[in-house]
Amino acid sequence: MAADEKAISSVWTRPRRTRDRPALSREQIVSEAVRLLDSEGVDALSMRQLGARLGAGATSLYRHVANRDELIELVVDEVYGEIRVPEVDGPADLRAAVAVCAASVRSMIVRHPWIASMLGAVGLSYLGPNVMRLNDRMLALFTAAGFTVEDAVPAISTVFAYVIGMGISEAAWLTTLARSGRSEQEWAEQLRPSVDDAAREYPALRESFEVHGAVAPQQARDDLFDYGLARILDGLEARPRT
Repeated sequence: MAADEKAISSVWTRPRRTRDRPALSREQIVSEAVRLLDSEGVDALSMRQLGARLGAGATSLYRHVANRDELIELVVDEVYGEIRVPEVDGPADLRAAVAVCAASVRSMIVRHPWIASMLGAVGLSYLGPNVMRLNDRMLALFTAAGFTVEDAVPAISTVFAYVIGMGISEAAWLTTLARSGRSEQEWAEQLRPSVDDAAREYPALRESFEVHGAVAPQQARDDLFDYGLARILDGLEARPRT
């Protein structure tokens, strides 16, 4: 077979196997894989471990997925199904609708922090039904608000790049915090003397730490996220019309 005719390996590029009415469904496998990832992280995900949790051999899983990479494609699409995209009636609704969607993406990433290490290794994730549905809904949202398709696609990409980047950083921080056994406030109070010492020679930076340190950590994270999203939407609203 010529190189350009070789099939692209993905769970989304081959027909779904339906033979033999297997005891385990794809849906059961994916749901349990998400639970495994949530509780034990990426390193624990293997066909053998997942089969053991389901009370089945790895062979039963291979009826549905050819390998671990395909399983990852499925779990990524599964959690993308949690993202909410509201309907809009016109341009006035765009900011509120994007804010709802952005908050939903952020919450999904915080619930499933393992997603951060998988986004660059999920093959043809954009062909999954939940990802396709999400992109279609977002495209409808932006075009209903007056964007052309040509403008909407990069606009959506920009919003998601920001939200995913912020969500991944936040999830990493919260994972570290959970491992420490401290609350955010306890962590901040314990670290404060070291922060003050490190910033001693930088008065402007020390002042910024004092200003932001007066805000509760959760509120500070929310404010930072909302600020960045608002500035992105400001820029998109002020874009040159094509």
